[in-house]
Amino acid sequence: MTGEASAGSPRTVTTPDGRTLACLEVGDPRGPLVLHNHGGPSSRLEARLFAAAAAKNRIRLVCVDRPGIGRSSRQKTRSYAGWAADLTAIADALGCHEFGVTGWSEGGPWALAAAAHIDSRRLRHVSSIAGGSYGTFGDNWAADRLSKADAMGGTLALRFTPGFRLMYAVLGLTAKRYRRAYMDQLRKAVNGYDREILLRPEIAAAFSDTSAECFAQGSDGLVRDSELLYRRWAFDVATIERPVHMWQGTDDRLVAAAINKTVADKMPGAVWHEVEGAGHFVAIGSADEVFAIAAAELEDSGRSRHARQ
Repeated sequence: MTGEASAGSPRTVTTPDGRTLACLEVGDPRGPLVLHNHGGPSSRLEARLFAAAAAKNRIRLVCVDRPGIGRSSRQKTRSYAGWAADLTAIADALGCHEFGVTGWSEGGPWALAAAAHIDSRRLRHVSSIAGGSYGTFGDNWAADRLSKADAMGGTLALRFTPGFRLMYAVLGLTAKRYRRAYMDQLRKAVNGYDREILLRPEIAAAFSDTSAECFAQGSDGLVRDSELLYRRWAFDVATIERPVHMWQGTDDRLVAAAINKTVADKMPGAVWHEVEGAGHFVAIGSADEVFAIAAAELEDSGRSRHARQ
């Protein structure tokens, strides 16, 4: 693995099939491993938004660019099971048998996929935060509860791929070259709770950076990523019995709370965490609480393992 000094020199992991996955590590390098699934448009640089919370809770937090996003290699065929295998490969490369997984926004479904596909003896914690659960029960099943932009994106993803690609190409151009306009549009789309977070200069700068980095190789990686989210998922949340923490702001203007509450109600292992008045950026506002639970569950699993030995 190589060290990351900047966005241009990523730390990398090589998968068994020879692809390269770029990642950024923050927090305590000696702490239990948590692999974080970034949102969209976002990238491994999202880890910077959680650096303080990870350090406070002594978590080794590693955020990974998904295929074709940021600096990770493209992958011709994407799948939820394939990404779960990639997460396991990353844990192996980092020398960790047991680990946790978190996911925010469009990263949430990938965390749920990990819960569905990775042996619970290895995967000891799962959190989905304001997850983009657009295809949980069928193609674009939550369209009537989505923001207008996301609902339109789902329609294009399923019915007119060229239009979906154009939509994301324009988004990428804005995120990379017109950052002030990009952030202004975002602030207008969210609630007061989120705007207060996004008005913090260090948060705004970090979020702008991670969004722009998403399009380092163009928009194709995000298009392929998002298409999977809108189509009926290839795993059934009703079969997930292991504990899965579901975090949601009650006033999320980007992913309505009702969407993920429906998912939680159908998932036997769901542990529902509702944050009153919070919006989509509950991931940042409640980061200390999210990672405190992750740290506690990973510590408990470590104690249980040592007790058995």
